[in-house]
Amino acid sequence: MRSILIVAGKEFLDGVRNRWILSIAATLALMAIGLAYFGAAASGFVGFTSVSTTIASLSSLAVVVIPLIALLLSYDALVGEAENGTLLLLLTYPLTRTQLLLGKWMGQGGILVVATVIGFGSAALIMGLFAAEASWSEVIPAFAILILSACLLGWVFISMAYVLSARVAEKTKAAGMALLMWFLFVLVFDLGLLGILVATEGRINEDIFPWLLLLNPTDVFRLLNLRFLSDGEVVNGLMATAGGAGFSTFFLIMVLVTWLGALTAAAVWLFKGRSI
Repeated sequence: MRSILIVAGKEFLDGVRNRWILSIAATLALMAIGLAYFGAAASGFVGFTSVSTTIASLSSLAVVVIPLIALLLSYDALVGEAENGTLLLLLTYPLTRTQLLLGKWMGQGGILVVATVIGFGSAALIMGLFAAEASWSEVIPAFAILILSACLLGWVFISMAYVLSARVAEKTKAAGMALLMWFLFVLVFDLGLLGILVATEGRINEDIFPWLLLLNPTDVFRLLNLRFLSDGEVVNGLMATAGGAGFSTFFLIMVLVTWLGALTAAAVWLFKGRSI
């Protein structure tokens, strides 16, 4: 465990020196505060709205931005070391491949957590202080679920990036495949489900359809936050179709944890079999 923590600390400090934390936190904070304040501008209203509406808007933002940040942060974690010639050097130390991977994962996962807490936490702080329609009793639990689920979603995509990084031999291929994964999970998957609904004229089994959403961690993230709100006015599209599935908050968190565990295990397995 000590070896893992040493690698994690080194990776985290590299992120601090490279201003990853500052960049991600500033980006999330500016986007979150801007969306919270100007999110209702299309309807002719400028200013903070209800917590439910704000969380729904921030969930739509996070589901696009968090996976992209996670993939860009870690797509070259392993293949980059191999290309630079430092992977062989690292493995000469009393350090197993599993310890190296988990240490790097913990360091980069920590970067994402700190940046997410600062970014979305700043929006929560400003809403709690200045939003007339929001009380701390509403802001704290809603943003706590948002931040927790955003961190889990980011970790899932970091593990996905590690699978790619352990599998390919070049950073350029890892970068291309990372963008492809983002495109598939964030955009294409839901379009495919919508296509199925249109093609079947909505006759797809209503008991099966919500379970299909669990095959995409971004949809699990959406369900988790919209389920927590229990506000029908801000739920639409595929999420409204799955709203009656009755998935609990705990169950949806466990689904994300399962995604995380499966992808991390796959990354470890692939890295162990990689030739240096």
